[in-house]
Amino acid sequence: MKKILSLILLVMLTATETMAWNINIPAGYGQGQFKDLTRDLGCAIGYRNLAPAEQLGVAGFDLTAQTSFTEIDDNSSYWSAVTDDAPRYITSPSIRVRKGLPFGIDIGAMYTYIADTDIQVYGAEISKAILEGNVAMPALGVRATYSRLTGIDDLSLQTAGIDASISKGILIFTPYAGVGMLWIDGKYDGNTPGVSLDQESFWQSRGFAGLKIIPIPLVSVTAEAEYAVRPIYSLKIGVNF
Repeated sequence: MKKILSLILLVMLTATETMAWNINIPAGYGQGQFKDLTRDLGCAIGYRNLAPAEQLGVAGFDLTAQTSFTEIDDNSSYWSAVTDDAPRYITSPSIRVRKGLPFGIDIGAMYTYIADTDIQVYGAEISKAILEGNVAMPALGVRATYSRLTGIDDLSLQTAGIDASISKGILIFTPYAGVGMLWIDGKYDGNTPGVSLDQESFWQSRGFAGLKIIPIPLVSVTAEAEYAVRPIYSLKIGVNF
């Protein structure tokens, strides 16, 4: 068990940028820039799938650590105007729990922080098995998610997602894929003179594919690639009961 916990901590401590960076919206920041910034950050904090469509079951419980890397255009005007030190990838380590319930339902929650910033993210999910899956048939599932960002004085940001996925277990491997929509809602909360920005709320499509591996009993490793405006890469290590 100590080795398992060490692996989880290793994911949480994945190497990050050494220079701290923060976001401050300056005078003259345009509405188009604000929408692009909201879109990038919204996709970065959106609740990752990182699980096959099959459900945990009534007795199932999942405790995991994960790290996601969201590529951004750090040289763009909407990033360079709000920070001098934005990294090429936004790194977001997370802790996540999921619990199986009756009727093919799972619920979950997560806590995330964006490395080298004061930004934190809280989220929740609920999923439902449409088709449980068996030796011959794949599993099909749908899911709803919510996440909310804190730690930026100038910005309130939240997301809500819906998606559908399919998966099929083969020995210790379970590949999966899915598509969905992410609702992103960003609001300027600052009082900088010369800044007047309307609230931005819109839907963003996204798709994802991943592979879950169970190398030893009770332990799983999941890798996933997602695309929503920009690529997002994630790795998750978990203890499954």
